[in-house]
Amino acid sequence: MAEAHILRLKIERFRGIIDLTWFPAKGMNVLLGGGDSGKTTILDAIALLLAPTNNTALSDADYAGRDLATGFKIEAVMSLAPELVAGQTLKPAWPWEWKDNEPRAPAIGEEGPRGEPVYVLRVTGSPDLELHYEVVQPNGDTDHLSVGLRRAIGIVRLSGEDRNDRDLRLVQGSALERLLSDHALRSRLGNKLARTEVRAELLDDAKQKLIQLDASFKQQALPDKLDLAVTGAQGVTITALIGLTADCRGVQLPLSNWGSGTRRLAALAIAEENQSASPITLVDELERGLEPYRQRALVKKLQAAGSQTFVTTHSISTISAATNASLWHLGALGRLGKLDGQKVSAHQKLDPDTFLARFSVVAEGATEVGFVVALLERALPHPLETLGVHVSDGGGHETTLGLLEGLLDGGIAFAAFADNEEGKHPGRWQAISRRLGPLLFRWENGSLEENFIAALADHQIEALIEHPEDTGGRLRTLAVRLQIEDKSIAAVRAQAGDNLKTLIVQAALGSVPEGKDAEKKLYKNHAQIWFKSIEGGQELAAKMFALGLWPTFKGRLLPFLNAIREAVGLPALEDLAP
Repeated sequence: MAEAHILRLKIERFRGIIDLTWFPAKGMNVLLGGGDSGKTTILDAIALLLAPTNNTALSDADYAGRDLATGFKIEAVMSLAPELVAGQTLKPAWPWEWKDNEPRAPAIGEEGPRGEPVYVLRVTGSPDLELHYEVVQPNGDTDHLSVGLRRAIGIVRLSGEDRNDRDLRLVQGSALERLLSDHALRSRLGNKLARTEVRAELLDDAKQKLIQLDASFKQQALPDKLDLAVTGAQGVTITALIGLTADCRGVQLPLSNWGSGTRRLAALAIAEENQSASPITLVDELERGLEPYRQRALVKKLQAAGSQTFVTTHSISTISAATNASLWHLGALGRLGKLDGQKVSAHQKLDPDTFLARFSVVAEGATEVGFVVALLERALPHPLETLGVHVSDGGGHETTLGLLEGLLDGGIAFAAFADNEEGKHPGRWQAISRRLGPLLFRWENGSLEENFIAALADHQIEALIEHPEDTGGRLRTLAVRLQIEDKSIAAVRAQAGDNLKTLIVQAALGSVPEGKDAEKKLYKNHAQIWFKSIEGGQELAAKMFALGLWPTFKGRLLPFLNAIREAVGLPALEDLAP
């Protein structure tokens, strides 16, 4: 039997979501986004639509703006095997055809390929705080969406702590109660407990007060001959007192007393046992209570299952492990964007903080990372971590370009700092520039090193070469390129003449001289001795201020820094302190 999965989900006026249409992937879907963006609401909407019981109680908070009159609607177009639906509706449920991302009524005698058979399921919240479950037929009629069909579809849910504990006990409708399916147990226990002489256990003073209460009842023509017995309360059954226990060093302890992560995994295991096929699985905040290794193990398990899964997370361990998942970002305005796996996969593994930060800055390489971090530490009043700003290494020109496009498509808030390699993908960079505006910084031409060195006066060159630990190493790279033995600054100056700046740029970029391919590795390694590292970028930023070069770059860099300040809610600066 084909696995059930959602092809299209539409949510209207449910809690904080006014209007959302989503086409989730068949496998694992990981939802990212800031707090209160609506990730949990999406999972709750799916859980409500496919709820295996009818005991869900609504409140006005489930309605957008608490507007009961307008109601809410949750609708899913689902791929379901016809034999799964058969016999679960009052009338025969006829499938739609899925074509061009729309369910369409099948046309009689229509030629050409037929679309995938799908069913439209809907739940609405009425102004009277009632739920109406429907199967929408292709002719516009509706039929009741039964509990039987919802259970046949199957849903496994791992949500808040309270629900996890509930599923470890025989609460009516819990996963454990549905698994054991011994509905007569409540009656049998009730009869036994009703024979317990609770009154005999009371203290004498309490017995006297019960007698007085009985007399008062009788005087007011209320039911009398009062006694005490173990009964269930509203919403709570006698069996709710019964929960799973497990061995702990020879002692049977309630599972509800074990650690948070163990309780969550236990609840998931119980829910899975309720399903004979691969169910739709919902996991809210997967990392809650789970160590990183258990997060990775759970992600691996969910991906291997192959069924449709919906996960929310704020964990870098979860994101880096979800290599076969589809990543989605839910923005503050309710826009849900997909992060292209081919474009973001490297960062998903190496720097998942890029997708979780309040605001990310993608710098093209290690030098740019160090340079940008140093500038932001001057431009921002608090540490970057406090403001939720994360600077990420884009990993080179090509990888950075793809990552920026992927982040834009996903709707993630970010800025970018990149070189301008002439002739490489001008159209793609122009498209990014139009969308990012001042949040994209690119040199007019060339790289950070080229622009910085070009701005130096002749008398400042020695200060650039100086390094607390390896000034000699930098001079050696220049002597090697000049093919001279003397590594002093005087000898290098004399041999290089007017080409000294050009020579330093070549060494700083690790350029390989013509005819030196056999020594390619040697020449490329020169870049590491200069600025090709985070520390090298920080050194350039420090020397920009120490050598008085900031006014030269202020007109280009300050708008970029102010755009980042605005993105994190800070006013613009007129200048940076020297």
